[in-house]
Amino acid sequence: MPNLRPRPRRGAGRVARAAGRGAGAAGRDELVSRSLQSAEHCLGAQDFGTAYAHYLLVLSLAPELKDDVKETFQYTLFRWAEELDALSRTQDLLGCYEQALELFPHDEVICNSMGEHLFRMGFRDEAAGYFRKAVKLNPDFSDAKENFYRVANWLVERWHFIMLNDTRRNTIYNAAIQKAVCLGSKSILDIGAGTGILSMFAKKAGAHLVYACELSKTMYELACDIVAANEMEAGIKLLHMKSLDIEIPKHIPERVSLVVTETVDAGLFGEGILESLIHAWEHLLLQPKTKGENGNCEKYGKVIPASAVIFGMAVECAEIRRHHRVGIKDIAGICLPTSVKFQSPAYSSIDAEETIEPYTTEKMSRVPGGYLALTECFEIMTVDFNNLQELKSLATKKPDKIGIPVIKEGILDAIVVWFVLQLDDEHSLSTSPSEETCWEQAVYPVHDLADYWIKPGDQVMMEVSCQDYYLRIQSISVFNSEHEMDVGKSFTKNKDLLPLGNEAELCSALANLQTSKPDAVEQTCVLESTEVALLNNIPYHEGFKMAMKKVLSSLTLEKLGQAMDTQCQNNEMSCESGQNNSEQSVPEPLYVLDVSEGFSILPIIAGTLGQVKPYSSVEKDQHRMTLDLISEANHFPKETLEFWLRHVEDESAVLQRPKSDKLWSIIILDVIEPSGLIQQEIMEKAAISRCLLQSGGKIFPQYVLMFGLLVESQTLVEESAVQGTERTLGFNIAPFINQFQLILS
Repeated sequence: MPNLRPRPRRGAGRVARAAGRGAGAAGRDELVSRSLQSAEHCLGAQDFGTAYAHYLLVLSLAPELKDDVKETFQYTLFRWAEELDALSRTQDLLGCYEQALELFPHDEVICNSMGEHLFRMGFRDEAAGYFRKAVKLNPDFSDAKENFYRVANWLVERWHFIMLNDTRRNTIYNAAIQKAVCLGSKSILDIGAGTGILSMFAKKAGAHLVYACELSKTMYELACDIVAANEMEAGIKLLHMKSLDIEIPKHIPERVSLVVTETVDAGLFGEGILESLIHAWEHLLLQPKTKGENGNCEKYGKVIPASAVIFGMAVECAEIRRHHRVGIKDIAGICLPTSVKFQSPAYSSIDAEETIEPYTTEKMSRVPGGYLALTECFEIMTVDFNNLQELKSLATKKPDKIGIPVIKEGILDAIVVWFVLQLDDEHSLSTSPSEETCWEQAVYPVHDLADYWIKPGDQVMMEVSCQDYYLRIQSISVFNSEHEMDVGKSFTKNKDLLPLGNEAELCSALANLQTSKPDAVEQTCVLESTEVALLNNIPYHEGFKMAMKKVLSSLTLEKLGQAMDTQCQNNEMSCESGQNNSEQSVPEPLYVLDVSEGFSILPIIAGTLGQVKPYSSVEKDQHRMTLDLISEANHFPKETLEFWLRHVEDESAVLQRPKSDKLWSIIILDVIEPSGLIQQEIMEKAAISRCLLQSGGKIFPQYVLMFGLLVESQTLVEESAVQGTERTLGFNIAPFINQFQLILS
């Protein structure tokens, strides 16, 4: 059907469209102007959500205004995000940042802020991506660089660099894998692949099929890049998953003849090697070759490493003691009651509901102040990784009781543990303190002895188990030399501890073991090792006490002078009016706030310095109960010490007035992290604190002197970045993993 509408004259449509555009532009400009005014009004009223919505409308209608409103938009976004975060509206918060990044895709400040929120939510991989992008957009943006370095240490831990730089470790693993492939192991699974170096050893050795699994998203992506850069992507299949989730034939077509892994930590089992290998033998590996059986290795399954022997030694070490045992009874005049038992996390894990490592780690050859061996090295256990039944029995086996003779007198501070990893019958690696190795040693701090001093003739007793697939050394005690016991020359296990028929002697001996204290423990307080070390730091607490006393004494004298002046004036007025003003007003206390991180007894110390109302900002209930018990033991009125977070509605805004009409006399801030870095946002906290101080009040510390030192250290170099291709036996790994190199250590 023909179009019957009259055709417009040439040019008439253009004029109409131009007129429409003119009217549309005017309407748009009016809307933009009104929205801008509304945004500014809402911003002034601190209605950040509505202000943010108005700015979104403005920028979507008028992108040319981006540069003009950029900083105000950022401020609005950040304040609105803080409110959403406080309300736990996570999806809305992330949605706001996604909208903002659509408008400002190359804004490093917004990228960095998005990363900070993701990191707080626990999304470390995603946070690292935004921090990395922010640094690429502006290499001089210090906040983003510091955030990236911090998160990089979470994602690519320092030991990756140390292990890749360990040429001996790489060479021995390579030789063992080459030998296995030459003997017929052609299908290989690399569990916990990391950078993929073991997989590349296998492929280079001639393996036909190589599979590698890695749980960390960051390490998986790194491995993909590294394998591709070494032109092996066609021969190595990388899986982003736990080995426990691998299914046949869904992920790999059939069972493999060799599993290679290095999922061992300082305590051998802490990276989950037992669980991984039990699952692998049951679901992923071919059946093992039985004794005396001949045949091609390709038809049988085996594991590298083949086995391990775990060793231990009792030591005296002041540095370990300082970080894991509170060894003082009085701190700056404050008595620590025996009803409180302080523990480090390594010890407290014995009774913990959730599984955590029951040990800490140290490079014993470098520990400050060194250490003294109090016993000979002794064997704890042997583990055969090619024996499924033995692996399964470890977790359910009853603890072994071990007794070790003391050879030198000293203070029993810890049991130090290491192992020899037997890759096959020819190649082995030792993590002994005397070896130059990439591994640290596991340290089991000793607690709860009545006397830690031991001497030749004594026996150190302990129980060893693999509960929860961790090596656990517990029930450590001392059998004194005056109690006779039939023991071997090096050490004995429980079945050989006493001859049959000596049960009465054993009971008598156990009754005398130094495992208990007469005072009943009312409260167990678990502190981080850095908190224990700080509690043991007497000069630190004495220094704070003297500084606080000086400030509080000055303010008290000033307040007394003002009170006397006021009283004189009141007396004069009373005399003139014929009234008797004998009643004295109760003096107002001086307010002290401690917002330092973690456990702190500084508020209690402050409370002993006069008419003071101290506030503690500790968060954990057990820390609050401990402070209450310490206060009670020091005859401190219970109502004197307050816990500040109970008075604050928003815990993210702890820096507030003590009362609406009062100011603080002292505010204690944490300036330096345990790592040595300056606390984030400390300058902002200090600025807010200054506004909350009364005249003459002080922030502690009042200032910080920073010192620098230029050093040469091959150790620091090797812990911070992979040093070329020679260390990794010719494989190109360094440029990829060194993107996460440790600038801050």
